[in-house]
Amino acid sequence: VQLQASGGGLVQAGGSLRLSCAACGRTFSSYTMGWFRQAPGKDREFVAAIIWSGSSTYYEDSVKGRFTISRDNAENTVYLQMNSLKPEDTAIYYCAAVLRHTIVVATYEYDYWGQGTLVTVSS
Repeated sequence: VQLQASGGGLVQAGGSLRLSCAACGRTFSSYTMGWFRQAPGKDREFVAAIIWSGSSTYYEDSVKGRFTISRDNAENTVYLQMNSLKPEDTAIYYCAAVLRHTIVVATYEYDYWGQGTLVTVSS
């Protein structure tokens, strides 16, 4: 599976962005998809995940209620809607895929990664 993330940019605190991750591959619907982020000088961290059907999602505590992960299997795309953005959300955001039918949180368990898209939130 090849992944291409897009949608990052510069936004003021309190604003919104929608990230997209387009996948190439006929078995996209079999994968659990995740979003991760990496701020300067920090480790890559989990943000959100969604299982193959879209019926189950999971979020890191600091983004609960502000971010929403969703997927469109017909379009081979996963999204991350980010609202009420804060300066601490500034990071490179990566999408990732793993061939599982459960929620996966650990970075090392994901097999495929996109190239990342930069999100900058100004105060």
